Amino acid sequence: MRTRPRTHLIRALSALAGAALIAAPVSAAHAAAPAGVRTADSSAAPSSAKETKTMRIATSGFVDSFNPWTSIYLTPTNVFRYMYENLVQNSDVDGSPTKGLADHWKVEDGGKKWVFTLQDGLTWSDGKPITSADVKYTYDQMMTNPDLAVANGSFVANFAAVKAPDAKTVEIDLKSAQAPNPGIEVPILPQHVWEKVADPAKFANDKDVVGSGPFLLESYKPNQFITLKANPNFWRGAPKIDKIQYIYYTNSDAQVQALRSGDVDFVSGLNPTQYQALKGASGVTEHSGIGRRFSSISFNSGMKTVDGQAFGDGNPALQDVNVRQAIRLGTDTKTLLDKVLNGLGTSATSFIPASYPQWTLPGDDPAVKALAFDQEKAKQKLDDAGWKAGADGIREKDGRPLSLRLFVDSTDPTQQAVSQYFQPWMKAIGIDIKIVSTDSDTINAATVAGNYDIYFSGWSVSPDPDYQLSISTCASLPTKTDGTGATSQDGWCNADYDALYKEQLAQTDQSKREAVVHKMLALNYTDTAQISYWYANNLEAYRSDRFTGFRTMPAKGGIIANQSGYWGFMDVAPTGSASSGSGVNVGLVVTGGVVGVVVVGAIVFFLLRRRRSADVE
Repeated sequence: MRTRPRTHLIRALSALAGAALIAAPVSAAHAAAPAGVRTADSSAAPSSAKETKTMRIATSGFVDSFNPWTSIYLTPTNVFRYMYENLVQNSDVDGSPTKGLADHWKVEDGGKKWVFTLQDGLTWSDGKPITSADVKYTYDQMMTNPDLAVANGSFVANFAAVKAPDAKTVEIDLKSAQAPNPGIEVPILPQHVWEKVADPAKFANDKDVVGSGPFLLESYKPNQFITLKANPNFWRGAPKIDKIQYIYYTNSDAQVQALRSGDVDFVSGLNPTQYQALKGASGVTEHSGIGRRFSSISFNSGMKTVDGQAFGDGNPALQDVNVRQAIRLGTDTKTLLDKVLNGLGTSATSFIPASYPQWTLPGDDPAVKALAFDQEKAKQKLDDAGWKAGADGIREKDGRPLSLRLFVDSTDPTQQAVSQYFQPWMKAIGIDIKIVSTDSDTINAATVAGNYDIYFSGWSVSPDPDYQLSISTCASLPTKTDGTGATSQDGWCNADYDALYKEQLAQTDQSKREAVVHKMLALNYTDTAQISYWYANNLEAYRSDRFTGFRTMPAKGGIIANQSGYWGFMDVAPTGSASSGSGVNVGLVVTGGVVGVVVVGAIVFFLLRRRRSADVE
């Protein structure tokens, strides 16, 4: 559910160049590493299918750390969903709040006080009891230490106090009434472990992990593997497999080949070509699920800190809303969806995806209609702003040509394809686009520091949009001139938007809150801090001859990988030994089949910050 910071870029996960998941019992027959894979230390891999049941996942997702307080990248955020239970979980049926550590809750004082009652008999993976003190401790650290609020600080921004009057009761007093359940999205950590850490903000948390979710981090080697082991003390029941292992591949084509050959069992974040090519592959089932991610072109509309200090080297032309609107008018998002994504998705309007129809900005909204694709209107907009076409057709103002840098990940074919449409469209209206093709680490460093004009971004969004809405407020701007210290989606700030944000936060009437959210999205659309161009379906494939019992989220037509919960792998079992239980046998029930993995796409789509939700997250 989260998506995160300015780091924003970081958290993103490329919906199309994603990581392949491998879910296969290890055997001697698979000992040789397929082309394109960085092999893990042999000591980390299970030695025999008889000794262990391991689902293996291929990934290229980046890990900054496994510290839930500070990590802003998508891959670790997704792993956290399996390692730690929240106070309140998101339902796999429709994303609504459901039982987590809390068995039930009630709202008092007109929405300013929420009282949660924990379940009976909860224990950490080391056998120690989970109590309200752990919940209070987790929230208090985020409320009092800015270094521990990097990843999820926006969730507690409205907290006035957290109390634990007894072992099973948690009381959250809010500064003002709020509609979103305050217990969602934050991993609750064990106080008895973390209070012994000298500097929690720098704690790697990559070994001997104590958690409360269905799986626990067992071992990790950067750019080689991430191994999770089953937690027998998980309150919903012990997993049916022993381990999940993420293995790093250098490119998505190698991941797909590994799936075909049986060296891996799940791939996620496929591009349309890869997805189509897997149809009919022996033992493989593919699935196109409703995604919870938006993809966008983000503008540097004037990077500044929360106290107004400008930083970065962005082109000042993009600080003019008329220039940004002209770019929107000149961009044909429908063609991008049809030609680049083969129609496997939905045209976007805003940064809240169509998977949440009650929240997303309607396509017939006046703001959307006013700035619909029209290159002649784009030219007029630039004319009116004083940008006149030069002899070569490129516009100039005060002797300066309108030339903008577009960062493109050199390993991401989807970004490359979109840029090949975008560049001539901009030339047609008089804007020179200089494509800077480089690696994702370079792009990340440049965008965090504000040294960019345009780059590709994207976030995974939670069922309740509050977090994603919050990271476009002025309060979420970076605190330091190096671009760090907070999580801003696009580095954009608007006082009218901030006022609407406060209004929706306190609005407990669902229909009225939806209307306010639509106003916020329309304002952001008109200001054009970014152009969301599609909500891609999540294209996945898995070895249905090996594993079963995966769940989709939402239950109808949803996804397994990159969920805003732990449902995807919770009930996974080897084919032939899985109980019918509550897990969905995707191979039999879901058209095209789905296998779930927490893997995060291989293209780190940079966003100002990663917040789960995108999904994280």
